[in-house]
Amino acid sequence: MLPKKALIVWGGWLGHEPQEVAEIFRKLLTEEGFDVEVSNTLEAFADGDQLKGLDLIVPVWTMGEISQALVDNVSAAVQSGVGIAGCHGGMCDSFRNNVDWQFMTGGQWVAHPGNDGVEYTVHIKNCSSPLVEGIQDFQVSSEQYYMHVDPAVEVLATTRFPQAAGPHSLNRAVDMPVVWTKRWGVGRVFYNSLGHHADIVDQAEVKEIMRRGFLWASEGKEAAQSSSSDLATQNNDIANRV
Repeated sequence: MLPKKALIVWGGWLGHEPQEVAEIFRKLLTEEGFDVEVSNTLEAFADGDQLKGLDLIVPVWTMGEISQALVDNVSAAVQSGVGIAGCHGGMCDSFRNNVDWQFMTGGQWVAHPGNDGVEYTVHIKNCSSPLVEGIQDFQVSSEQYYMHVDPAVEVLATTRFPQAAGPHSLNRAVDMPVVWTKRWGVGRVFYNSLGHHADIVDQAEVKEIMRRGFLWASEGKEAAQSSSSDLATQNNDIANRV
């Protein structure tokens, strides 16, 4: 059986340590048997057919600008079954001016009250998803992401606001999504808002959540093909009985 193919594309704002984060992800995926390509240019998204041949796209790109053609290529690949998975600003603060990217990924960063070094708890949702099975609530000292989130996502972990003072503090307390999944076409989308610096990505709980998210997202194409095959078989059976 051929190894699954993953593409990691890093760049944008260097404060998020994209090269270091990309290397953590490369090692993690290689250990899981993936054939991994790493690129530091958005032109890696230029060949739409090549993207559709992947199993997983991992963006690690913050506060950049991207052409609509490149976004369309990624979107079409994911709709066809290629998974997309990422973390923090590397996926949901990638291209602030492109709403199609935000629609696909499920959310957009808008604030981090208290900036870096806020002590907060990540609460794992009580759900049936294997992505968080056996993982307990854990503490993080990092940026706490306040996000605008697609109501269609399945939330797997949250954090409670307000934690740090800000203009939002007089509002009621809210549980902000930290980890979520969604579908885009038949493709699988996975996001984790943790990961301001590489050391946070390398934290045991965060790294394990990312590992599971990568694997889950990368299985979307195979699952879609299997589902289509099953549907075709059912249709043939029905036709033969008529």
